[in-house]
Amino acid sequence: MNLSSREFLMLGSGAIFLIALLHIALALRPQWYRCFGADELVQLHNKGSRFTVLVTLGLALMFAFWGIYALSGASVIRQLPLLRAVLIAASVRYLLRSLMLPSELVKVLTSGYSFRFVVSSTGSLAAGLLYLVGTFSR
Repeated sequence: MNLSSREFLMLGSGAIFLIALLHIALALRPQWYRCFGADELVQLHNKGSRFTVLVTLGLALMFAFWGIYALSGASVIRQLPLLRAVLIAASVRYLLRSLMLPSELVKVLTSGYSFRFVVSSTGSLAAGLLYLVGTFSR
């Protein structure tokens, strides 16, 4: 199966929009952080801190921004300014995040490290590759 650059970017945007929606859900229901092994974030929220909600909403906006740019790269919406540069930046950001995957796997297997970090790094690797291949095959 050969995917076009458009399809790579559409898959990437779909994945990133799901991540953005997850972050919005977490901001609306901060107790759900516990499901992802982030008990310390629930504790901060329970102490009245708005920090976790604000950071989570900021991340959701960042993900949505990059998802919109992937749709632009896929020609679903009009071409946005600095399209190639933003898609490359998003690719690099996701791929850099994925570099933590090997050490996280070791920590999960040896010291009970939270599996959510492995999931996050794996998702970052997939998104980074989708964006990168979609961008450079245009």
